[in-house]
Amino acid sequence: VQLVQSGAELRNPGTSVKVSCKASGYTFTKYYIDWVRQAPGQGLEWMGRIDPEDGGTKYAQKFQGRVTFTADTSASTAYVELSSVRSEGTAVYYCARATSEGYLEVWGQGTQVTVSS
Repeated sequence: VQLVQSGAELRNPGTSVKVSCKASGYTFTKYYIDWVRQAPGQGLEWMGRIDPEDGGTKYAQKFQGRVTFTADTSASTAYVELSSVRSEGTAVYYCARATSEGYLEVWGQGTQVTVSS
């Protein structure tokens, strides 16, 4: 079981960035994919989740309207798109496979997103 994320991104403020998370070794639609980020010097922050089976999403209030989760079941890949990024969006973004109880049992390697002009 493995989650492999896309590479580091550098963006100017106000632009968008999309991070991918490709799953392998299990049936993609049987588990949620959660997204978590860690800003420099900060702890882990849960952003929300997507159910790849039906595309249903749940967003942490802080990120509502600022991020979008999608999933392509044909490619076993989940995505998070960050819109109109700001410097506070500089962080390492992780995807994780989540059980129905909310346990994050398998993690991607993380994707560094840097927002700087």
